[in-house]
Amino acid sequence: MPRPLVMGVVNVTPDSFSDGGRYFDTERAVVHGRGLRAEGADILDVGGESTRPGATRPLVTEELDRVIPVISALAADGVLVSVDTMRAEVAAAAVEAGARVVNDVSGGLADPAILDVVAERQSAYDLTYVAMHWRAHGDRMQQLASYDGPGGVVAAVCAELGERLEAIRAAGVDEDRVVLDPGLGFAKLAHHNWELMRNLDRLARLGRPLLIGASRKTFLGRLLEDEHGDPRPVDGREAAGVALTALLAAGMGGAPVWGVRVHDVRAHLDALRVVGQWEGEDHG
Repeated sequence: MPRPLVMGVVNVTPDSFSDGGRYFDTERAVVHGRGLRAEGADILDVGGESTRPGATRPLVTEELDRVIPVISALAADGVLVSVDTMRAEVAAAAVEAGARVVNDVSGGLADPAILDVVAERQSAYDLTYVAMHWRAHGDRMQQLASYDGPGGVVAAVCAELGERLEAIRAAGVDEDRVVLDPGLGFAKLAHHNWELMRNLDRLARLGRPLLIGASRKTFLGRLLEDEHGDPRPVDGREAAGVALTALLAAGMGGAPVWGVRVHDVRAHLDALRVVGQWEGEDHG
């Protein structure tokens, strides 16, 4: 099994949960992206809107001003660039600037026109479309973290992603260009995330590759909480995320993983090389 692709996160935002503000201006974001590429990132995922719980959405013009110069610079370097956006207008501009992956955390629910953008440009630009499981924007998504129906969170996520896949096909997007993401942490509590990762084989039955975005998320902080019940701070969660990447790469979720979306590219690639060596293959 080929190793998962490593998607390095480039947050051009003032308020992302992990590194908001650290790479907020164009120059610092480009330098950071080039550093991630030098460490071995296969894809750089450039986003201008924080999707953490409680986040306020930027104006479309703000999002464009944040991401387009960064995408242009990184694409000019020959890097495979992804745009992390829910907006059709931003996706269209990003593709013209050089992005070849549209990573839509809403799966087309926030702005259905984004599917038309991908469908119209998919062949000319050889696009990949990532559709994540999503129920609402950050200001209210955790109010919808309820999965009380038969089969719980796994059945619900499979059904809702299946509905999105049908809508994506209906919009004219080639199915073989679609990657699915279970949306860890989006309208989900910690135990929901773990249950989804233990049952990736169920998600894989939808017939599309899977992207997993667990890096530094709150459920890892909860796992590592201290004696007072306080979650481990964001900067102390990396080792747990690296361990999770190794488990996923070894197939412990029951299905191969197409990619992992991470902040510390080198650490996760190290884990993948260990798995490759263990399996007697060169995954470097």
